[in-house]
Amino acid sequence: MEKTKIVIAGPRGRMGLEAVKLVERIDNYELVAVVDHKHGGKRLNELEGISSLPVMIYDNIATCLTEVTADVLIDLTTPEVGMYHTKTALEFGVRPVVGTTGFTKENLQDLEVLCQQKERGCIIAPNFALGAVMMMKFSQLAGRYFQDVEIIELHHDQKLDAPSGTAVKTAEMIAEVREEKIQGHPSEKETIQGARGADYNGMHIHSVRLPGLIAHQQVMFGADGQTLTIRHDSYNRASFMSGVKLAIDTVMNIDTLVYGLENIIE
Repeated sequence: MEKTKIVIAGPRGRMGLEAVKLVERIDNYELVAVVDHKHGGKRLNELEGISSLPVMIYDNIATCLTEVTADVLIDLTTPEVGMYHTKTALEFGVRPVVGTTGFTKENLQDLEVLCQQKERGCIIAPNFALGAVMMMKFSQLAGRYFQDVEIIELHHDQKLDAPSGTAVKTAEMIAEVREEKIQGHPSEKETIQGARGADYNGMHIHSVRLPGLIAHQQVMFGADGQTLTIRHDSYNRASFMSGVKLAIDTVMNIDTLVYGLENIIE
C-alpha cells in the first residue's frame, strides 16, 4: 500500500506534538517534512522531545512544498498563518487538514473556489475531537425545539481567539434550524460591558480562559420548567487525534472544501 506523505506545520505546539506521534504510529502514513518558523534548516530529531525522525524542518511552506513531495498538509498553527499555509498547499496540489481556527466567511469562500480550481480536497475542523462533533450535532437537534440557548466555552489561557471556532460553529449549526429570537428581557442592560457575552442571532456565547483547562464546551437550552445541557470535555490533546486521522483519510478522497467534521461522519 502506498503511504500518504504528510507535512505538519506547527510540530512544536501541543497539538503538533500529538500529530507527529499519530503520523509515526500509523503504518500507511509517512512524515516527509515539518514547517516551523524558528528552526528552518535543522532536522526534526535535533529538537528535543519531539521525534527521532530525521525529517527536514522548513521555515516557509512554499519552499517546503517546492522541495518535498507531499499528499497532505496538517496545519496546527495560528489564524495569522493558517490561511496562508492552507492556500499555498492547495496551490501546490497538496490537500490541507486544518485545525487552526479564526477563518472568516470570506476566507472559506476563497478556499472553496481554490479547491474547485485545483480539484483537491480541504478539511477545516474547528474541533477534531469526535465527542465535540457529537456535541455540536446533538445541539443542532435540540435547537429545533429550544429557542433559548447559551454557549459557554472554556479553554486554556494561551488560546488566541475568542469565541472558539467550536463555539462559533455550534452557534452557526443551531442557527440553521432555530427560529431566531432575541433572548432575555427586552429591557435588559449590561452594567458592565460584555457581561452577557457575544451575541450570535440572539444566542449568547461566553468564553472562559484559565490555566488548567484544555478544551471544554457546554450548550445550555432553556424552556418553561426545564433546561437541557449538552457538554463535552477534552482532557488532553490525544483526544483530538481520532478526528485528525479521519480527516486525513477522508481528504484524500474528496475534491471540495469541508468545514467541520460533522459533515464527514455518519
